[in-house]
Amino acid sequence: MNQRKKTDAESLGLIPDTTAGVASRDLEKYVGAEIRRHRRRADLTIVALAQRAGLSQGMMSKIENGQTSPSLGTLSALADALGIPLSALFAPLDTSRDVSFVPAGTGLEIDRRGTKSGHLYELLGHGVRNVIGVEPYRITLSEGSEPFGDFQHEGVEFIYMLEGRLIYRHGEQTFPMGPGDALFFDSIAPHGPIELLDVPCRYLSVITYSRDEGSS
Repeated sequence: MNQRKKTDAESLGLIPDTTAGVASRDLEKYVGAEIRRHRRRADLTIVALAQRAGLSQGMMSKIENGQTSPSLGTLSALADALGIPLSALFAPLDTSRDVSFVPAGTGLEIDRRGTKSGHLYELLGHGVRNVIGVEPYRITLSEGSEPFGDFQHEGVEFIYMLEGRLIYRHGEQTFPMGPGDALFFDSIAPHGPIELLDVPCRYLSVITYSRDEGSS
């Protein structure tokens, strides 16, 4: 069987050797999609990026659509024009991604706004490389915990009840929640448990936000 010739980027170790595990993937399409994503994030048109990188509009279009295999020099020029490292263009093929494993009972206790009201937060995972922040918590409200319905922060939040019963507020609405109930909402509106009906209450809370905005 004929083996596929390695690209310049593979030979230099910028991306994994696709003959081992990703041979069926179209490298040109992956790289083109990454260039398009970074271009749109930078709010650049194809024409503007082509001019910055010293390319024709036609060549730029072919690269983004995976219709040609650009040289390492061309990719380097595009990365410079986008203000990103060259390796960022190969992120979809990077096999060494963030991973977080938290064994049972070892979640990291975190101080947040509800801590003073007796809300126990256990952080169940953490990532640092993505532009989107995701914070998964297990929250426990016990006998001495106080209701608090005025949490506000950027992003969206997903809640899944594990144990107990409570009334949860979001904006002007309230929701009775018990085991198996779920709630997904825009977390800029005031929210939180306003009445504890059956303690202990335990639920999962997953907060997602842009790292440019942060959470509190």
